[in-house]
Amino acid sequence: MQTPGHRLRAKLELAQPTLAEAAQRLWGSPSVRELYPAYLCTMHMIVRAAVPLMRAALGQARAREGDDGVMESLAVYLERHVQEELGHDGWLEEDLRATGTDPRVLEQMVPSPRIATLVGAQYYWLHHHHPVALLGHIAAIESYPPPVGFAERLCTMTGYPPSAFRTIARHAVLDIRHRREFYEMIDELPLEREHEKVIGLSALHTVQAGVDVLLELHERFTQGSA
Repeated sequence: MQTPGHRLRAKLELAQPTLAEAAQRLWGSPSVRELYPAYLCTMHMIVRAAVPLMRAALGQARAREGDDGVMESLAVYLERHVQEELGHDGWLEEDLRATGTDPRVLEQMVPSPRIATLVGAQYYWLHHHHPVALLGHIAAIESYPPPVGFAERLCTMTGYPPSAFRTIARHAVLDIRHRREFYEMIDELPLEREHEKVIGLSALHTVQAGVDVLLELHERFTQGSA
């Protein structure tokens, strides 16, 4: 018998080859050393929105607990996951500093429309439709942990010290546990078809928007406009 978690994983598996191809293009670039600090900046713009997004969804879930049976369980999960995600933007700042880049550059950087699209759609769905939509975003982000050893390979490819890759190394371990806990939680929620529909839509949007962000970053360095 298929569960909501099985159905969500099946949707993400269909999108995975496109994401893998974009990542391969990015990390296969001959400009990978110059590209890596820009990658960290890009990830910081996305990751720094994670906790505010979850807090916004948590607020909506608590305010609407009488609407349907999902809200209370959703609030419990988000409350716990907020604590697990706190400080991850700081990890990226530490990695950026290890490449020789001053993290204060982040204060002047304007997120591109593609980054705003990736994050901003979640605010729309959780405020103007249903906060359960954010689960699709979380699923997409945590369903693809970095391969074991990837941080070490990037260290060799770029020549930066190991301290510049601690975020990737940590997520290679953490996201495996978070992914397992996430899908266990999904299968315990009293989800209806409409809930699953918006979760799936949100997940696939996040993957496609993530692909667009990676391609945008690759194009910047391919065109020599960094």
